[in-house]
Amino acid sequence: MHLLVLGLGYTAARFAAAFPGAVTAVRSRPGPDTLTLGDPALPGVIAAATHILSSVPPAASGDDPVLVAHGDAIAAAPARWVGYLSSTGVYGDAAGAWVDEAAPLNGRRSGRLAADEAWQALHPQARVFRLPGIYGPGRSALDRLRAGPVARIDLPGHVFSRVHVDDIVGAMLASLRRGAPGIYNLCDDEPAPGEAVTAFAAQLLGVAPAPLQTLDAAQLSPMGRAFYGECRRVANGKMTRDLGYDLRYPDYRDGLRACLGEMTS
Repeated sequence: MHLLVLGLGYTAARFAAAFPGAVTAVRSRPGPDTLTLGDPALPGVIAAATHILSSVPPAASGDDPVLVAHGDAIAAAPARWVGYLSSTGVYGDAAGAWVDEAAPLNGRRSGRLAADEAWQALHPQARVFRLPGIYGPGRSALDRLRAGPVARIDLPGHVFSRVHVDDIVGAMLASLRRGAPGIYNLCDDEPAPGEAVTAFAAQLLGVAPAPLQTLDAAQLSPMGRAFYGECRRVANGKMTRDLGYDLRYPDYRDGLRACLGEMTS
């Protein structure tokens, strides 16, 4: 087995750590034991890889840099597993309704939509993993609170889905053993308001959460405000059923307790 990881970010790095000594990483900048997308050795690595994962998001132009540079090579590769980390943002606003893998796509980011669909069609062994808000050690509401006050938006009915990074890795590892190529939502069981997550994290840390405020009073960036313009509950039944994966952290409370344990150990 040899895993090629294109884009060694937070999630992909934790996945790669499950395969010590059997990984080639591609990053935006050259470094020890890594390649770049323009490295002349990369086509040969693609042809030799048994497993390929891309976590590279679309560029500002909307194009997927991996597909532009090496899409044809990946399409022709003999790899027996090809994974792409996409986003549940491709579903767009569902007015709080549940969405599964068969739901129509209506996201506001056309580049992400195009990449999601292109990776689905790229290779007969392609798995597209659609991810919601990702959290885990060093990247959770606990860390944000330790860095300073975190706004809590009072927007009744607004929820979003999330997933602990270790459950992403666990589900992807399960897909190596079981489950057909296709699309998989990877998320926990409990969509919840962001303000509730922040309040629970504050409780764990023994600090007072910020008071609730309206969306207008929060003076968020345009990107942050756009986030609150979408509301959906992401269903993970296919992950459980087809991959046979049972979540380690079924809700944010379990996940944040584990994050706190790692912070204090």
